[in-house]
Amino acid sequence: MMVNKINQLFAQRGDRKFLSLYFCAGCPKLESTGDVILTMQRRGIDFIEVGIPFSDPLADGPVIQSAATTALKSGMTLSKLFSQLQAIKGQVQIPLILMGYLNPILHYGIEAFCQSCVEAGVSGAIIPDLPFDDYLNIVKPVADKYDLRIIMLITPETSEERIRFIDDNTDGFIYMVSSASITGTQKSFDEQKQEYFRRINAMDLRNPRMIGFGISNHQTLKAAQDNAAGAIIGSKFVTLLNEADGDAEHALDRLFEELA
Repeated sequence: MMVNKINQLFAQRGDRKFLSLYFCAGCPKLESTGDVILTMQRRGIDFIEVGIPFSDPLADGPVIQSAATTALKSGMTLSKLFSQLQAIKGQVQIPLILMGYLNPILHYGIEAFCQSCVEAGVSGAIIPDLPFDDYLNIVKPVADKYDLRIIMLITPETSEERIRFIDDNTDGFIYMVSSASITGTQKSFDEQKQEYFRRINAMDLRNPRMIGFGISNHQTLKAAQDNAAGAIIGSKFVTLLNEADGDAEHALDRLFEELA
């Protein structure tokens, strides 16, 4: 059996620090999903989080909420997203992770979702509002059958006991949310956040960690990459992609300028 692409990526990383980007499928243009992914891959992004638009995205700030609204109005659905991903499957070498809320996934069906992920070349999923008990008892057995990684989030409020439990029962990587607030950009990470990063580092977890929420410039990128396997950028890239009217090449040029 082939090794899951997420595990493969982290196993081969050495001292390299990863950069992952998030964008919302179907925003700003319904049919641009494949082009955005292939452009990111060509420009050296290590793995991609593809957002499943949802009408009530609780953990997201105004930028990603607005992107989801745009995508839904354009007609983006989970079925449509899977067909877009299937169309480029043969060209995608890097891991793709779907990020979305539980409601659309339940409507689609857990088993059908996992099967469609495999058929579309998706290696994992992040479901921010999935209760951990439901993950263990309902989702994990199905995901394991399809070799799909379910990535769990931790925040500064997550207890050490819960973090160790997540580390013992997940695979791939752990998504470290930089703060307990919603998504959005920040200019720097204060001492409180740096202390959180150090505390998690000292736990010596089995899974690698990626830090996301609030990364938008050189300072926040460096802090994330110094304290984890890499950084995940969402709101900043979504904003730049919107400003570039869906031109991923131009949006990436601007992102790299701001991160330099």
